[in-house]
Amino acid sequence: DHAAGAHEIGASLRPTELLIFGHPKGGTPLMQDQQLAGIDLPIKALAWQDAQGKVWLSHSDAHWLAERHRLGDTSHNAVAAIAAGMAKVVAAAAGVDQS
Repeated sequence: DHAAGAHEIGASLRPTELLIFGHPKGGTPLMQDQQLAGIDLPIKALAWQDAQGKVWLSHSDAHWLAERHRLGDTSHNAVAAIAAGMAKVVAAAAGVDQS
């Protein structure tokens, strides 16, 4: 909770919370492919409120991570699973019916 941390030092910050999503089944294959991918794992999302009061959910993109770390074919299924999982998280947060 970044806003709570700001409050502790007497500063103000609109609501801003870091969310962390990870599971060894998703991250391990990426790090086996390119160990430095671990710097971007687990996948992170930021829930934040803008100056107009609108709440946003921004997240790391699994395909961007794959490009950044030059992940190969051995990581393809894990990257696809992470991307699909994050899409479900975002849809649920937005109240989108996934049935």
